[in-house]
Amino acid sequence: MLPDINSLSLAQQVAQMVVVRACGFLFDHQIQYPDWEPPAAKLQHWVENLGVGGVILLGASAGELAIRNQQLQNWANIPLLIAADIEEGVGQRFSGATWFPPPMALSAILRRNQKLGLEYAQKMGALTAKEALAIGINWVLAPVVDVNNNPDNPVINIRAFGETTDEVSQLACAFIRGAKNYPILTTAKHFPGHGDTAVDSHLELPTIPHSPTRLAEVELPPFEAAIASGVDGVMSAHLMIPCWDSQFPATLSANILQAQLREKLQFPGLIVTDALVMGAIANGYGANEAPVMAVEAGADILLMPVDPEGAISALCKAVETGRISHSRIIESVERIWQAKGKISGCSHPADNLTSQVAQSDARNTAGEILKLSQITYGSLPLPSAKLINATEVNNSQSTQLRNLIVVDDLLTSDFFSHRTPSIDLPEQMGYETQIYDRHSSKIANFAGNYPTLLQMFIRGNPFRGSARLNQAAEDLFKKLLTDGSLQGLLVYGSPYVWHNFIPLLPPNIPAVFSYGQMPAAQETALRTLFAM
Repeated sequence: MLPDINSLSLAQQVAQMVVVRACGFLFDHQIQYPDWEPPAAKLQHWVENLGVGGVILLGASAGELAIRNQQLQNWANIPLLIAADIEEGVGQRFSGATWFPPPMALSAILRRNQKLGLEYAQKMGALTAKEALAIGINWVLAPVVDVNNNPDNPVINIRAFGETTDEVSQLACAFIRGAKNYPILTTAKHFPGHGDTAVDSHLELPTIPHSPTRLAEVELPPFEAAIASGVDGVMSAHLMIPCWDSQFPATLSANILQAQLREKLQFPGLIVTDALVMGAIANGYGANEAPVMAVEAGADILLMPVDPEGAISALCKAVETGRISHSRIIESVERIWQAKGKISGCSHPADNLTSQVAQSDARNTAGEILKLSQITYGSLPLPSAKLINATEVNNSQSTQLRNLIVVDDLLTSDFFSHRTPSIDLPEQMGYETQIYDRHSSKIANFAGNYPTLLQMFIRGNPFRGSARLNQAAEDLFKKLLTDGSLQGLLVYGSPYVWHNFIPLLPPNIPAVFSYGQMPAAQETALRTLFAM
């Protein structure tokens, strides 16, 4: 039961507007991001004593997260919003659950078969909601409704449902319809549109230079469609939009959050900031000033403030000094109460997770999306017998087969293990695995006259600042082509990288592209390449 708002102190009311970041693992020594994720004692203090309104979680298995969420709700005097960035299904963040391909894979299906694309988007929304609730997550920070019309976008990229306004609107709304089969909250992000940037807002503050007319034609329609579909929240983008506000980024702009989103688009739900620890905000505004500015601008939820306790104190002071009216705080808490009322009684994990998470229907759906969105090129399949019997490459006698894997950062790649298909399946056919990432010092050592299967993992990712291969990896690809070593190519992730490579690839060399990078995507792509 939610208490009467007026029975709460000002500090308790303000605290309900704060959502803190925490590690999904149960023990402090497992914390992976200590700058952002508090130890258990501090987290308990924030939840139990300060009364923060919610927690956003990252890391751990689905089973562990169910225990963690039960723990968090037990600490809380007021039921918590439990959020996660699960744009690709619960398994994207919490192992064991279903990991769907990135949303852009659905646009590849939609273009060929509109009905089928929408069916898969709706099913993905429903299955994501079902599995999220089963482990205690009641707030899905999805769908992304940005239109990724900039191939160099390092942070949105394949997280978007597509490259056009129409396909993003259709697929995002289908995802919301699916999720609405369950008592869970959804969030459209990142308002007013983060698709046409080449700067990662996790690192710096990007600018969208377009006119109001262009924004109304391209960026805004997916948000309008999502609002019409009943999305519960809209997340702000850390962007400068000079045509609307030349002074403040969207997250801190009343001209954007209040005048455009709340008033012009008539959005009645929760306005939530993107993470306030991101460089675009944290580097330019004070840790405690930014939360006050965000509330002044119209935000209801402050996501991941740098200093949660400091943010609460600063907001209370702003009310006490008259900078922010008390009624403004009450308005936000009332919206939070409405949202929490929708998920009342559904905040606790299911008793039998194995009957709710990663069931065959969900895993099969993810597999079907992978297969239907996959792109092939060249002379398929690649006959393994031909490679194993190869004895001459550029007049050099050799029977060694090389499986060369190129990845941005192996240390942070959660789609690799000793059993991952990109390693295991080629090894079963006699390949020796070599891995190159940005930590490898001598890429030249990977060249040489060996028949080479080249597997490249590249996509836009937050904090990387780029959605492309580094120059050394691109040079490697060209070197393998030049010396005749390249026998087959697989690209996982960015279709823009794929489209850059294909014009250079002779038609006799088979290639496969997959939007996904997870183990299921690797297995699907390799089995296609080798007709296994």
